[in-house]
Amino acid sequence: MIQNPNVAEVPNLIWVEKISNFLDSKFRIPGTKLRFGWDPLIGLIPGIGDFAGFVISAILMLYMTRYGASRKVVIVMSLNVLLDAMIGSIPFVGTLFDFGFKANKRNIELLKEHYYEGKHQGNGNGIVWTIMLALICLFALLLFSLYKLVSFIIQIF
Repeated sequence: MIQNPNVAEVPNLIWVEKISNFLDSKFRIPGTKLRFGWDPLIGLIPGIGDFAGFVISAILMLYMTRYGASRKVVIVMSLNVLLDAMIGSIPFVGTLFDFGFKANKRNIELLKEHYYEGKHQGNGNGIVWTIMLALICLFALLLFSLYKLVSFIIQIF
């Protein structure tokens, strides 16, 4: 059900879907339903692999923001790309993560839901506040851990 009455305003997602498919699900492991693309493969190249995947994902995301994606969609897409880049950069674990997470495919689904079904409208302030709260808690945990470490070292000496 298309909620957007002016379909002419909806961007053509075909080329974006092709790039997403290329990065996330181009190949199938024979005898299974598991699919993967070039993203985890180029991620195996130390230093430049994950950066290249991040740049391509970021370009796709920027293209879609030019076509009126809501702030909420842009925030969630950004989180997908950043999470993929951060965890994807961890040796071995990141490659396994890239096989399963598929940030570009997730972003395409978000865009389809946004443009064709009218979902994910709004400013995304709830998401931003949740992220800020999580970062504050993480920072507090880091400070507490640092305090405990320093206390332990002082007790030893």
